[in-house]
Amino acid sequence: MKASGLGCTCGITLVLLSLLAVLHATTAQKNDISIYSFTVDSKVSSRFAHTVVTSRVVNRAETVQEATFQVELPKRAFITNFSMIIEGVTYPGNIKEKAAAQEQYSAAVARGESAGLVKATGRKTEQFQVSVNVAPAAKVTFELVYEELLKRQLGVYELLLKVQPQQLVKHLQMDIHIFEPQGISFLKTESTFMTSELANALTISQNKTKAHIQFKPQKTAGQLDKVLDGNFIVRYDVNRTLSGGSIQIENGYFVHYFAPEGLPTIPKNVIFVIDKSGSMSGRKIQQTREALIKILDDLKPNDQFNLISFSGDVTHWKPLLVPASPENVDQAKRYAANIEAHGGTNINDAMLTAVRLLQSANQKELLSDGSVSLIILLTDGDPTVGETSPARIQKNVQKAIDGQYSLFCLGFGFDVSYVFLEKLALDNGGLARRIYEDSDSALQLQDFYQEVANPLLTAVTFEYPDNAVDKVSQDNFRLLFKGSEIVVVGKLRDQSPDVLSAKVRGQLHMQNITFQTESSVAEQEKEFQSPKYIFHSFMERLWAYLTIQQLLEQMVSASGAEKQALETRALNLSLSYSFVTPLTSMVVTKPEGEQRSEVAEKPVETRNKHKNFYTSHHSFSRFPVGDTMHRKTGGIYADSVLTERRGYRGQAGPSRRIPSDPWRDGLRGPPNAPLYPLYHTPGEPDMMLAPSIPGEVLQERAKVTSSPAPIQAPPVILMLPGQSVNRLCVDIKHSQGPMKLLSDPDQGIEVTGQYETEKAQFSWIEVTLKNLQLQVRASPEHVVVTQNRRNSAYKWKETLFSMMPGLNMTMDKTGLLLLSSADKVTVGLLPWDGPGEGLRLLLRDTDRFSSHVNGTLGQFYQDVLWGPPTEADDSKRTLRVQGRDYSATRLVKLDYQEGSPGTEISCWSVEL
Repeated sequence: MKASGLGCTCGITLVLLSLLAVLHATTAQKNDISIYSFTVDSKVSSRFAHTVVTSRVVNRAETVQEATFQVELPKRAFITNFSMIIEGVTYPGNIKEKAAAQEQYSAAVARGESAGLVKATGRKTEQFQVSVNVAPAAKVTFELVYEELLKRQLGVYELLLKVQPQQLVKHLQMDIHIFEPQGISFLKTESTFMTSELANALTISQNKTKAHIQFKPQKTAGQLDKVLDGNFIVRYDVNRTLSGGSIQIENGYFVHYFAPEGLPTIPKNVIFVIDKSGSMSGRKIQQTREALIKILDDLKPNDQFNLISFSGDVTHWKPLLVPASPENVDQAKRYAANIEAHGGTNINDAMLTAVRLLQSANQKELLSDGSVSLIILLTDGDPTVGETSPARIQKNVQKAIDGQYSLFCLGFGFDVSYVFLEKLALDNGGLARRIYEDSDSALQLQDFYQEVANPLLTAVTFEYPDNAVDKVSQDNFRLLFKGSEIVVVGKLRDQSPDVLSAKVRGQLHMQNITFQTESSVAEQEKEFQSPKYIFHSFMERLWAYLTIQQLLEQMVSASGAEKQALETRALNLSLSYSFVTPLTSMVVTKPEGEQRSEVAEKPVETRNKHKNFYTSHHSFSRFPVGDTMHRKTGGIYADSVLTERRGYRGQAGPSRRIPSDPWRDGLRGPPNAPLYPLYHTPGEPDMMLAPSIPGEVLQERAKVTSSPAPIQAPPVILMLPGQSVNRLCVDIKHSQGPMKLLSDPDQGIEVTGQYETEKAQFSWIEVTLKNLQLQVRASPEHVVVTQNRRNSAYKWKETLFSMMPGLNMTMDKTGLLLLSSADKVTVGLLPWDGPGEGLRLLLRDTDRFSSHVNGTLGQFYQDVLWGPPTEADDSKRTLRVQGRDYSATRLVKLDYQEGSPGTEISCWSVEL
């Protein structure tokens, strides 16, 4: 069936991250190397994704050209195979122990050649790249295979195909086959390159346990006339019950998925340890305060908490943990709002202070029985005050915690040693996460907290009959959180019983609990043999994949002979199953006459001073400033005359900063005049550095600024159905706090906003769709969609095409975001950048409002009575709404509803 309305509002999202095939010629003739076929085939069998990316190219030039093949894959994925077929000859990639490939790697580096084929490129992705020379008229087929067990986070798996061929492709096709024996509870899609013209290129077929998603644009429909550039995402969940989970068996191996529904949340004791050293100043501390305030709002009444902030010294908000009562939460939010950054970084004392607070509360019996204690550390740098040895800090913290509490470490940016934080967390039953410096850093912090905010079980153990299973992966876990999933894999013994049974034991808040489940071996084997499109024998590879991942994680906390034994096991499995892991390398052989081989290695998370290297959305463009060309990189303008972000070199005399505006575009000085380098900080106006400005230039600017003010766009334009006057321009002159703009309980729609009268613009607008449990919050920076505790941030003017039951959500290149559904009012949001710039609200299909609509704007969709024009001035009328009279004046305004630059309209304007 067509992709109209499949999906749901809750569950797991599966994202196959970032499939990117980019092939380009190295000459100016961009189409000399032509991609005539690009396909992605992903088979997801019981959460295990096996993905094949195939690209076929031809050299249409009369000379040898170089083709480059790039694929972005998830960081948690393992490459399993790569090959190039050139004129019928296959050049494979061979996976070897890293030491065995080192000689080839070193030789390539010594020759000055780039030998590393895989590098980290984004928050979640790594990029595989290989280049080869192609003879005239010759064809090359590239094929890359990788595998990954999709991890559940906040009830979501994400399957993301990133499409950037950088040229038109004659045949482009993506196929995703999903088989889930538990049953698919919902499925939906989202794309950042889809438009209405491409909507029918997407087809989705689904039954109880299977789904097939296909994207196949057609040349005849003109769907291949545009270069596609963006993401394609599939989200789905499986059916779950309050049980011992689902045991699935295939080809002598089993996997046990455990994520019971309906368990109550265990109360938690949480201490937030916040770095406020000088390096956190500016945007980072601002975003930390913002996130912390929202996190505090999410604490439950039966939770206990405290705050520790540290630089060179350590300060705790309260001497003891306190209940998360409304009064305590409000006090903590005020404390958080006043955290200022300065000084050094004393991680050791801060962590030991947090542990002592928990120990003191425990000794005084202030912690409720069965509660869970968590420490969450946020830092952006290495220790500089007190104990500065990472190894000794790790030892001190592990000794103090002594297995009683769980520690989670968040590294803000790339100036912190991630390896240090990862070991610190894994030594103490937690995990580490990098927070990327970007406009959504606060959302990243909130999302991480949501992952650990709802503990469901502690001390979870899995038990299987000894005579039934062998080679079982990790089978005991400290915590199970809501929205996550525990996975255990193993091998069946040759003489195993016909039915595999299992017990899962754990501790709820005040009691122990035991789940029991069983699975018929014969029935399970048969179920996985029948579908033709699943990746057969996948269960054994799933077992190897998860075992390797767990061994690599255990190596972080191990040492000596234990670490060596873990490494040996992980290496042997990596070689046996052809996985490119941190212990192996893939040697890619090339045709004779070229660099004969290159080496692909698995990148590891580490410090990286090149911060923008990880930000995949940054772009480069060139533009004139004065008589010079400057390069724009990721929102910051850079030029050789700038020695630092706000510094200026080679310029005599004091510099001053002036806001950018259209007047600057025509600025030209005398031949030897100094340059005016422009720079930009996100969230601030563009600035330019300049010496003194000539008086005649200032006079010219004065002439410009003295011209008549442009026609402004009103804050809101309302389309009134069934009225002789169908457009009403609303000016908001009085606003205190958030406003309920409109609410229609029958439609399940509520729109609120914060209007700043001094700036004459909305600082935010939020649309709540109650039936879908979904909120869309728009700010000048971005749009945040929240559903089931998970946030998704979208930047304005990035194309979005999302379809789910009860809602279509689209955004075009003008930034117009539309929320629409059959028989519902369409709500639109727009970042208007014309005169009177700011957020704007649009309403369409307003005849669908019910008689119960209300609110500041909603009142105008009740019975509206227009009085006749006044005798003295026919441009004035009276508007009566629910017994209240408003003066309306006929004015010329700018209509923002179709985007910038807008069109002049005559409308009746009222002030609220």
